[in-house]
Amino acid sequence: MSLSIKEIASANLVNIPGWRSKEKILVIESDDWGSIRMASKETYNWFLQQGVPVDKSAYDSNDSLESNEDLELLFEVLNSVKDRNGNPAIITANNIVANPDFDKIRAAGYQQYFYQPFTETLKEYPHHNRVFDLYKQGIDSRLFRPQFHGREHLNVQSWLQRLQSGDKVLQMAFDKRMFSVKMQADSNCRKQQLDAFGTYTPQQLTALAPIIEEGTALFSSLWGYTSTTIISPCYVWHPDAEIFFAKNGIEMIQSGVAQLAPQFGQEKNLIKRRFTGQKNKLGQYYSVRNATFEPASNPAKDWVSNCLQQIKIAYRWNKPAIICSHRLNYTGSLNPSNRSANLQLLALLLKEVKKNWPDVIFMSSDQLAVKIKKGHAGI
Repeated sequence: MSLSIKEIASANLVNIPGWRSKEKILVIESDDWGSIRMASKETYNWFLQQGVPVDKSAYDSNDSLESNEDLELLFEVLNSVKDRNGNPAIITANNIVANPDFDKIRAAGYQQYFYQPFTETLKEYPHHNRVFDLYKQGIDSRLFRPQFHGREHLNVQSWLQRLQSGDKVLQMAFDKRMFSVKMQADSNCRKQQLDAFGTYTPQQLTALAPIIEEGTALFSSLWGYTSTTIISPCYVWHPDAEIFFAKNGIEMIQSGVAQLAPQFGQEKNLIKRRFTGQKNKLGQYYSVRNATFEPASNPAKDWVSNCLQQIKIAYRWNKPAIICSHRLNYTGSLNPSNRSANLQLLALLLKEVKKNWPDVIFMSSDQLAVKIKKGHAGI
């Protein structure tokens, strides 16, 4: 099934304003790497028995901390196609660098928050002992390029407050060393405390500054370089948070078409439209995702055909094709068929991209940031 008329119109509109390049640039941005989600298949089944509708969430059904096999199989697919310069396809792995330290938080009576690097979290999982080394191999082979997604994928203040109030489902999740599950049919990022940069009071905004500082510092210590781009969890961030981003080396903000900007004291976020190459008052640029490849969210949809159409539209407007494709599409610890099916689709997508645009150039988000910056400077 091809894109609807409405989807085609939307795909064109997002590409009208902003920076252009006649080169056929392809960027794959993938969020959530390093963050915990569903702890195990046994935990998933336990939640179902307790009446928690985790089966209604593609994330709770498929997404978990990446394993050795997840990375090995993904790298095989990425390495199967080369661009015009002989480089393999590369995923910008937007990295959550830390997770809650559940033992310390419990010992503090839920009154204080503690975190641990995600490399420590890996030690708690059974098939994850080579993940960090595989990351480094992926970086060296130009298959994987971590960028900063957040210290944790968690609104710390909101989460602690709900734990302190005795929230039953959150406590169940906590006991399973998780911080969120789908609690009801209309669960969203804010209800699940996933909006890590969701600052709804001036005090929360002030408290975000050290979180960004600590998170970016931990990122640099893990990978040996500074992340020059960022993607806010759930696309939620206050405009003033960009000051904290800039102070910690962020030059480009990855985004969807819409930034969800919290308004102090209000439930609804303000929607701010963004476009690739747009520049803020701090001199940072925005990049906007203009293609989507999320087969885990709806396996019945023809994701390859639809994504190829979106790429074609982007190139028609001389725009880089920036694909949104979250980690849950490529994890198999909970549901191996999820990983195998979606890797086959990814392989087909990359093959078709190369077939249709032999001169395609695979880039990471930070490479695109350099390109945009040079373009604006007239270099």
